[in-house]
Amino acid sequence: MKNIQQLLLINDMCGYGKVALSAMLPVLSHMGYRIHNLPTALVSDTLNYPKFYIHDTTEYVRESLAIWEDLGFEFDAISTGFIVTEEEARIISDFCHRRAKTGTKVFVDPIMADNGKLYAGVPESTIGLMRSLVECADCAVPNYTEACLLTETSMESELTSEAARALVDAVRDLGAKSVVITSCKVEGADVIVGFDHTTGEYFTVPINMLPVYFPGTGDTFSSVLLGRVMHGWSLERASADAARVVRELIARNADQEDKSAGMPIEACLDVIDGE
Repeated sequence: MKNIQQLLLINDMCGYGKVALSAMLPVLSHMGYRIHNLPTALVSDTLNYPKFYIHDTTEYVRESLAIWEDLGFEFDAISTGFIVTEEEARIISDFCHRRAKTGTKVFVDPIMADNGKLYAGVPESTIGLMRSLVECADCAVPNYTEACLLTETSMESELTSEAARALVDAVRDLGAKSVVITSCKVEGADVIVGFDHTTGEYFTVPINMLPVYFPGTGDTFSSVLLGRVMHGWSLERASADAARVVRELIARNADQEDKSAGMPIEACLDVIDGE
């Protein structure tokens, strides 16, 4: 029997709404991986609602990782997302740095901001915390706002091709081997820009965005990207397919009344099977 790759997802768990772990778990399970998870916080509902509660799980993270290392648990890849406290970031960063040295792939989605500003409830200190994780990333997957915050680059309504490449390089300068930046507007077009360290090539993937917003689309994108790359796809091809999946999910659920709850991932997993 073929060994099933084991992935560790480090992200928050939302009680009401399909974002973070609650969006990633069904996607990657459907893609055939054995999934383990480490909740960095328990969140009452998505941050798009006017009220929410975030329960810090730093001590749980500390104790769980220590026990897992004592037990010798191994992972083929680790994916990190939303992190709440400086201490939690240090613990997770140390863990990822150690595992990266043994060959574990580290994917970092520095979840903290979009549309030019930090998410509700996310402090400025989070920017520095995310930089420590990007240092050991095999692949960093920020959106445009996050890439600018990480690299202290001023945000523009539109980029030239040269400026987009410079931003990719600025994220690489933080330590990331490969980079995928989503939600970019370059030369008048909505695109994903990136660099694949395995080929040494830059790439641009055009995307056809829909004027509908759901929280959790970034988590879904990162999940599909991770799954495709771990199956051996190139980063450019994986990015294009992750964008396709997200767009088809949005199109299928565009009429949903309460968009703050995110998309019903489990009912739409067949979207992942197309190419």
